[in-house]
This record gives sequence, structure tokens and C-alpha cells, in this order.
Amino acid sequence: MRNVVIIFLLLSGLTMSFMNHRSVPTQQQASRPNILWITCEDMSPRLACYGDKEVKTPNLDQLAAEGVRYSHVYSTAGVCAPSRSAIITGMYQTSIGTQHMRTVQLTPEASQYFGMKGYSAVLPEAVRCFPEYLRKAGYYCTNNDKQDYQFLPPVTVWDESSKKAHWRNRPGDKPFFSVFNLMITHESQLWSRNNESLLVRPEDVDVPAYYPDTKTVRHDIARHLSNVMRMDSIVGTIIRQLKDDGLYDNTIIFFYSDHGDGLPFVKRELYDRGLRVPMIIRMPEKFRVKGSKPAGSIDDQLISFVDLAPTMLSLANLPLPTYLQGQAFLGEKKAAAPRKYIFAGRDRMDMPVDRVRAVSDGRYKYCRNFMPEKPFYQDVDYRLSIPMMKEMLQLRDEGKLNATQMMWFRKTKPVEELYDTQTDPNEFTNLIDKPAYKAKLTELRGQMDAWLKKVGDRSAVPEKEMIKQMWNGASEPPRTAQPEIVMAGNAATIRCATPGASVGYVLKQGADQQNVWQVYGGEKLTLQTGDSLRVVAQRIGYLPSAAVKLRK
Repeated sequence: MRNVVIIFLLLSGLTMSFMNHRSVPTQQQASRPNILWITCEDMSPRLACYGDKEVKTPNLDQLAAEGVRYSHVYSTAGVCAPSRSAIITGMYQTSIGTQHMRTVQLTPEASQYFGMKGYSAVLPEAVRCFPEYLRKAGYYCTNNDKQDYQFLPPVTVWDESSKKAHWRNRPGDKPFFSVFNLMITHESQLWSRNNESLLVRPEDVDVPAYYPDTKTVRHDIARHLSNVMRMDSIVGTIIRQLKDDGLYDNTIIFFYSDHGDGLPFVKRELYDRGLRVPMIIRMPEKFRVKGSKPAGSIDDQLISFVDLAPTMLSLANLPLPTYLQGQAFLGEKKAAAPRKYIFAGRDRMDMPVDRVRAVSDGRYKYCRNFMPEKPFYQDVDYRLSIPMMKEMLQLRDEGKLNATQMMWFRKTKPVEELYDTQTDPNEFTNLIDKPAYKAKLTELRGQMDAWLKKVGDRSAVPEKEMIKQMWNGASEPPRTAQPEIVMAGNAATIRCATPGASVGYVLKQGADQQNVWQVYGGEKLTLQTGDSLRVVAQRIGYLPSAAVKLRK
């Protein structure tokens, strides 16, 4: 356990002084929920409380025993950055131009091949990252530490986003929204942790039918499950800190993964194994409302990642912006009816280009392949670092994979796919031509058509054309207009000519040395002699404005 704690300290940048920190909840804190997100990467429901028999996850099992385990939660893509853009905005990535993996950190190879450079997606002018609304309402918001939203966020999104970010850094007794993102289960950890001991025996793991049963495959699965167990210990450390600070019963805790396992033929796919994730939510008794699920129960309602943003605002009892494409599933603004369908998309993955859309009612999955001439398997250089991936390709080339294992390597795709994920969890049997499923096919086709019409699809045009549209035909991204500070006596107001720009400011008063960007919402700022004001503005996807400074 001691070694695991050290791992967590390295991941999150915590110091031992934080470990000794204590805080006492005040009446102000008790009246508003703190919200803690503990997220991990690239993990399907690989927890003991979800029925996995190889792993031991006592901390998350305990959280599930005290909270609610959600059984049908889906990412909007089988890969991180597009899904993270949906989480932070409450908008489907395909509707706002954040669907290609990835944009800001475009690889040199991809940049040269496609003739474009990395870009920050320009979002519709009304759209904000949801923590900005929480900050404006008085929440202290921290992110430790991955963002990866497909755009560079404005300074207004987080009080702090770094490896040192922690609720313990907040001033006074402000309510907080804190995110801790645990990388230990990420795809890359399948090869970068080779020197660590395995906590799961390779001979004990279940090998899915789409893999050959080899020593390498078993070892990589065991490595992934061992990483899950180490991740659980890190979760325990964070929860102990919350308890040590006397905040456990005033904090709503979320745990979830950003998409399915980081294993071949799982990550990047729109099958349930790539989209379905675990989610556990512990709601302190004081924040429960009538009709809430009891502790230790299972909630089977459909939840999409686009629902997280409205749910966070609902839990803080804040208004829900009308542009949100998700719906709240908890809190004061909880939707009147649970959702009936989830939607997801697959687009460019580093170099390979594809376009697939999926809809599911929780049992039946319909996929539409807009590029059926493309093979199911496409080379992703990053994935080739997984030992079992290299072995599978070798066995494929030697003709040593069986028919099931060769399904991934089919040269073309059908235009449509329909699966019963209950009777066929691997989604191998395409029911598209089965008369018995005609009604379900018609239903899901109709839902797909309606969704595409309602939210749009930025992949209807090539990526370079999409960027050109975002930049209004220019070869460079637009720059946000320089904000203007208007003084009337001691009162300052700020305005910016760019529609949709978020405005951040730092007001230093007297000897105050605070340097955190605050969210400007139209209020009057009072300046006394000697005070200084610094302002910057940015619409998401535009270059930020130059900073404007004023000293009274």
C-alpha cells in the first residue's frame, strides 16, 4: 500500500503537507454539495462490484456499497479526446467539430499527410465549458490534471489545472468541484509498466473469443487488470483525504472511466466493449431527494457522457443552458423522463480516417458505416506498441487466427450493422437482414436520422473544409477581440466585441497577491487607488486576446 500511495503522489503532485491538512465544514459548506470526480482511463466495467472475478477493488466496491452503481453508462466515442469534449461541453463531439482524434496535438506525420496543422476546434458561440458556470456561482474548480478537450480551454474554466491541483488549495470554505484523473489504466501502461509485478495471474484471466489464447495475450490482459487494482488503491487514498478533511459527508463522489478497455478491438470501437463504462456515485444522505436509489443499489437507466455537464449544474442547482444536448439525471433539474437512446461516433483516429455513427437503446445497437469500403481494422501506430497487437498481426499474416479472431480483419464493412447486445455481447452476429428484427431496425434507423438532423454532423465535410469553415475561410484561427475596460468612478465594467468570448480577470487590491483568473459575468468591479486589473478574453477555438491592464 505504501508503494501505491507514492504512485498517487507522483501522479497528482500532492505533497505531504496536504496529507496533514484538516478542515472543518462550516454552515456555508454544508448548504451546498462539494463534487468530486475520480476518473480513470481506458477501462470497461473491470471492477469486482461489476462482477469481474479476477480483480480485487475493495475501495471502489465500498464506494458502490455506499452509493449507486450505474449499469448502462456510455461514452460518446471509443477514445478519450472526443469523449472528453462531450463531457466538458455537454455537446456531442460530432456536432461541434471535436470528433477527430486528435486535433490540438496533431502528430507531425498526420499534419504532413493531411496537409493541415493542429487546431483548436471553434465551438458555437454560446458554448462554455461547464466548470465556468460553477466558478461563476462560487465553486472552486480544480483539475488534476489531463484536459485533452480538442481545444485549448479559456483561463476561465479552472481555478487550477495542474498536477498540484486539489480541493485543499481553495480559499476559505468555498464549495468545490475537483477532478482527479488517474492515468494508470491507460492503454500506454500496457507496455510502460513492464517492470512492475503482476497482481493477477495470466493463467486466471478470461480470454475473449476475438483474441488468440496465447501467453502474450494473457500477459497483457493480466497487466491491464493489475493496473486496475493499483488504480483502486489510488482511489482509496483520495477518499481517505476527503475523510481526513471532514468532507466525506458533504461531497458527492463520482467514479467513472473515459471509455472502454485500452485493449485491441476494444478501444476506438463503437461496440459496447468500447463505449460502456462503469460509473459509481455516492450521494450523502443530506443531498438525496425523494425517489433516490438507496445505497448499494443498481440504476439501469441509460446515461450518456453528454449528460454529465447538465447533471453537474443540476446538482449545484444552477440553470441549464438551452444549448446542452444532454439531460440531467440527478439534482434539482433532473429530466422528467430518462433517456431512451445513446449515440456515439467514430472518426479519424490519428492517421486512419473513418466515419461511423451508432445508436443504442441499451440492448439493440445500430451502426451506420459511412465509409463501408474501409476495413474494420486500421493501423494506428500508437496501438502497435501493445505486445499482443504485434503478435495478433503476425498470427494473422501466418494464417493462424480462426474465423472469429479474423472478424476484426475483414477488408470492408457493411453499410449497416444491428446487434442484440444481450444475447450477443461481442456484437458478432449482424441482424440487419433478419425479418424478425425489421421493426427494431426501422426504429433505430429513424432515431439515427432524427439525431443527425437535430444535432448535425461536422464530418459531412472533409476535415480541412471543416477547419476552413471554423476559421471563416482564413488560413489561421481568428483572434478574440481585445477586451475593453470601462471606468465610471471607482467601478469598472468589461466588454468584448467577440460574440461567445469568455472573459477572465485578475483584480489585485492593495497588498493582495492572488493571481487566479476569475470569471467575469457583467458585474461592476470596484477599484481603489493602487489596485490593478488584468483582463483577457477568448472564444473557444479562437486565439486569446492580448491582456489588457489597468492600474487605478
